[in-house]
Amino acid sequence: MKRPEQTIQRAVFDHFALRGTPNTFAFHPFNGGRRSPIEAAIYTKLGVRPGVPDVIAIRDGHAFALELKAERGRLSQSQVETMRLLEQAGAHVAVATGIDAAIQQLERWELLKGTAQ
Repeated sequence: MKRPEQTIQRAVFDHFALRGTPNTFAFHPFNGGRRSPIEAAIYTKLGVRPGVPDVIAIRDGHAFALELKAERGRLSQSQVETMRLLEQAGAHVAVATGIDAAIQQLERWELLKGTAQ
């Protein structure tokens, strides 16, 4: 099965490895995928939240959350709600469709040095 969002995500983290700005900590919260109802209940009790964006970055005390989408990807209701809550908490939040949009957003947030162009 093809997973175009994983391809975008790999490229994003390749850019972080090569061009990440100082004092930036970026990671992918590994909480997606299908789970049995029991396993889902256990993870919920452990603090896992549905809809957390694919890339979380912290730089100089500021939080950034970027949801990555492939060309035909759509936000789920839990993603919309989680992104709203992150914004209310003061995080910078965005959705990027495709690798170019993702890299451009990270550059706008000054999480990557230079430009990819």
